[in-house]
Amino acid sequence: MPQLPELTAALAAGKRAETTRLTQELLAAGVAPQSIIEDGLVPGMALIGEQFKRNEIFVPEMLVAARAMKEALKFLEPLLAQAGIKPKYTAVIGTVRGDLHDIGKNLVSTMWRGANFAVVDLGTNVAPERYVAAAKEHGAQIVGLSALLTTTMPAMKETVATLREANLPGVKILVGGAPITQLFADEIGADGYAADAGTAVDVARRLVGDAA
Repeated sequence: MPQLPELTAALAAGKRAETTRLTQELLAAGVAPQSIIEDGLVPGMALIGEQFKRNEIFVPEMLVAARAMKEALKFLEPLLAQAGIKPKYTAVIGTVRGDLHDIGKNLVSTMWRGANFAVVDLGTNVAPERYVAAAKEHGAQIVGLSALLTTTMPAMKETVATLREANLPGVKILVGGAPITQLFADEIGADGYAADAGTAVDVARRLVGDAA
């Protein structure tokens, strides 16, 4: 029978076919879907995040691991839903209005899913009001805003202001993207800033009070 550490290693190596095979074999052997995620996949994505932060791997390797994670979750998420098991936290994420870039956002989405957050991905060019509506609809604890263009930084500021005006209790705002800095995040009133996808997991957990 395959072991969970084998799944962790396969995912961290970005081996999509092997990750999928091991996931299916673990399910067939009677391992609980939640255990496969928490004890197999999550450690793999955590390893990828740490390597990325240390510049040991780069965006292409992150994307390969993200695809492997996505394929494994195709088998696991329906089973969790059937059992009524939901992630502890929910995050809404999108690229702000006027910006069509999504690679960074997609990486953060996958990293958050790998850290057992439910993620509502609104896509790109997202109006401020859509973030508010999604946060209310899904009971989100985190709203993630991404921007790659300096020209869309004002849209990020506007979105933060709109979220604040909506007075959403318990909702934390995390921002990131190539032109974004901690100083800018502070200036616009965001709760957190992440320089990369690996850091976004740590910051999100801190913001929701999960030290795991």
